[in-house]
Amino acid sequence: MSTTRKLTMAQAISEAMAQEMTRDPNVFVMGEDIGAYGGIFGATGGLLDKFGPDRIMDTPISETAFIGTATGAAAAGLRPIVELMFVDFFGVCMDQIYNHLAKNTYMAGGNLKLPVVLTTAIGGGYNDAAQHSQCLYATFAHMPGLKVVVPSNAYDAKGLMIQAIRDDNPVMFMYHKGIMGLPWMAYFEGSSNEVPEAGYTIPFGQAKVVREGQDATIVTISQMVQKALLAADELAREGINAEVIDLRTLVPLDRAAVLKSVAKTGRLLIADEDYLGFGLTGEISATVAENLDTVVLKAPIKRLALPNVPIPYSRPLEQFVIPQVKGIVEAVQKLMQARMAEGVAA
Repeated sequence: MSTTRKLTMAQAISEAMAQEMTRDPNVFVMGEDIGAYGGIFGATGGLLDKFGPDRIMDTPISETAFIGTATGAAAAGLRPIVELMFVDFFGVCMDQIYNHLAKNTYMAGGNLKLPVVLTTAIGGGYNDAAQHSQCLYATFAHMPGLKVVVPSNAYDAKGLMIQAIRDDNPVMFMYHKGIMGLPWMAYFEGSSNEVPEAGYTIPFGQAKVVREGQDATIVTISQMVQKALLAADELAREGINAEVIDLRTLVPLDRAAVLKSVAKTGRLLIADEDYLGFGLTGEISATVAENLDTVVLKAPIKRLALPNVPIPYSRPLEQFVIPQVKGIVEAVQKLMQARMAEGVAA
């Protein structure tokens, strides 16, 4: 019988990697400062001592080189985990990601497997400015050939990481810095939770209803799940019962779970920390719009996300552009007051 302990997301991710490295000698980890330092956000803490430098490899600051190396190693039968320190740095290595890692299985007629897990840190909220604070998961979800995983808590992070390592396709595993449980960064307590010691997997494409409700649906992902739950608690004190859906993965996307919830509540808010334009909020909105023959809305859909501006260094300005708990509460309150236009089914 497996026991559980409360872990941070960083501890859960590291434990998942360690268990898979023990199970499968083909798994290894590469990246900047992932060895002795344990990863700048703690995702590889303790792995160097357990597995040594042949399987836990610090790399030079050359993202194109080590992501290309991971793709080649995967083609040769290994199962690399490679860390891009900040997703904001993807510009220097994008050719390796989207022209090689994402497409070579297709280009080889399906005769080539590329089981690479590309981990990267996302998100703002700690004054790291425009080049270290973005989420950008919609950018990767937009391109065919990549699975995109974005956990909101330690339990999910471990199960999804093991699933990612065992997947024969490239997986982007994107963790928000603000929920890793780092001692030097304020974080949402809900992201640290009970995690079984034994290994387990969480299938991709299965969203989770993390709070049930009848009045409105909040669809969200990553750190915004924790903010949405706090907002739902506040709304409940006003008599508004919001249902919160954690998508867990963007590719594959559990559209059925979204439609089922919206069919029940009739109201939808999408809360996101990625950019508003051409992103997750638009994709979810379109999914519901394309199914209005089966889903009846009581109010127009609302979207809450980062406006299409660079993320400011100034703390007040950063807090203004990144959606906060208060903003989610106000958006749902407006959603409850809104009505469909006359002549529109409701």
